[in-house]
Amino acid sequence: MNRIDPWWLVSLLLWLVPFVALLPLGFVWLHQHDAALYWFATIILCGLLGFGVQFWLRRRERAALDLEHTGPDPAWPPSADGAWTQVEELAETLDPADWPLDEEMRLGVLALRTLERVAGHFHPEVETPLLELRVPHALLIIERASRDLRRSITEHVPLSHRLTIGTLARAYRWRGFAERVLSLYRAGHLVLNPVGALLNEALGQLRQRSFAAAREDLYRWLLQEYVRQVGRYAIELYSGRLPLNDAEPVERLTRDSRRDLERAVEIERAPREHLEQEPMRFLVLGRSNAGKSSLINALFGHPRAAVDILPDTTRALTPYRLEHDGLDQALILDSPGAERLSYQTLHDAANMADAILWVSAAHRPDRQSERRTLQALRTALAARIDRRPPPVLVVVTHIDQLRPLREWRPPYDLTDTTCLKAMSIQAAVAALATDLDVPIAHVIPVCLAEGRFYNVEDTLWAALLEQMDRAQRARLLRCQVAQRRQENWTLLRRQLANAGRFLLAWPGRSSRHSAPP
Repeated sequence: MNRIDPWWLVSLLLWLVPFVALLPLGFVWLHQHDAALYWFATIILCGLLGFGVQFWLRRRERAALDLEHTGPDPAWPPSADGAWTQVEELAETLDPADWPLDEEMRLGVLALRTLERVAGHFHPEVETPLLELRVPHALLIIERASRDLRRSITEHVPLSHRLTIGTLARAYRWRGFAERVLSLYRAGHLVLNPVGALLNEALGQLRQRSFAAAREDLYRWLLQEYVRQVGRYAIELYSGRLPLNDAEPVERLTRDSRRDLERAVEIERAPREHLEQEPMRFLVLGRSNAGKSSLINALFGHPRAAVDILPDTTRALTPYRLEHDGLDQALILDSPGAERLSYQTLHDAANMADAILWVSAAHRPDRQSERRTLQALRTALAARIDRRPPPVLVVVTHIDQLRPLREWRPPYDLTDTTCLKAMSIQAAVAALATDLDVPIAHVIPVCLAEGRFYNVEDTLWAALLEQMDRAQRARLLRCQVAQRRQENWTLLRRQLANAGRFLLAWPGRSSRHSAPP
């Protein structure tokens, strides 16, 4: 029933009469005391001040909204960068007037346009890229989007856990009645106090324009966030990197790490441990006699490594378990000289690494072969569209053999221009950064000579831990690739087994159905 009982309206007016009467009576009192002009001036001044404050608040809120927006996932592979760029371009060109809030179908069109952009980026070779999705992954995206929406509503909408759909529907039905009552009040105000009503209408228009601008900024931000969220899910869907199970990729050991951990246990003659989480993998590379094994010795920092790891004896990739404060379970792999390894072996080892330590001797200036090997390795790693390249740190060894040869009084301040040894170390670091084409901040000078360990525990470990975020992203993508590969084979075996059982049971089932009663 949409008709309002007039007696209810009469009762409401009786409640409002004493309060409404205050307006004309107050205006009469102001007129009798010659204060009406002061009152009008105060209203205008307060209105202008309020408008200015609203304008300032609008700019502040707009700046805050610009800072609080959805960004790309840092764990995405390089193949997703172009897709996210297209999502951002679409979000920045949105005009709220083109997407009215009261037309729900328009938001569906906007989501479809976002999906088309992302799908076209990942599948440019097909005529209808929007259809290039896998059914289980599409269902998983719907499930995760619904879960995220539920969390957002529950955490940010007051009383949403008590609000029912029926309550919203009933509140919407009362909207027309509330608008009619407001119109009646404004008409009555105009009759009883025309000057005040006109002034209030003028100030109201200013407030409405200010609020309308703020509302437009907020709605534009909501539309942009809507596009970005849809774009994130679309990238997950069309990039092919989405696993079908909820297990974190790093919570499972990959086949390579399981093999290397077992080998490390055998080399170290240590008791076996039940290890499930994927370790960080550090790969030590460099020329022969550059100090790779001595570096691993220093990184361990306890006698077990000193007994088990001998310099200049490495014949193949040798894994060791590494533990340190601030570092989760890790594997460090010693390697022969880079010149002894084939390109394929070197590439495969780097492909399974989360961080690379390239060891170079400070007193050997012939680095052309090192640069060629390192550059070829970086080029191959950067060409992978499904992975992020691991961080590379260059460790400069044998700094104690720089001039003056007999001087060794660490620690050294490399900015000290009065110390010849510090100047020699700084020159070696700068030359090596130029020769190997690496940032100078990623070049760490150390001494690994027995009794002269220097700059390992503090500077080198600090540099390693500083690169840990990049290394963890590399590990995540590496584990995702391995998980998808394992998941594909597991699902295929399960599907073939279930299909085989179905086919074996089918002849008997069909004969039973065809048998006469």
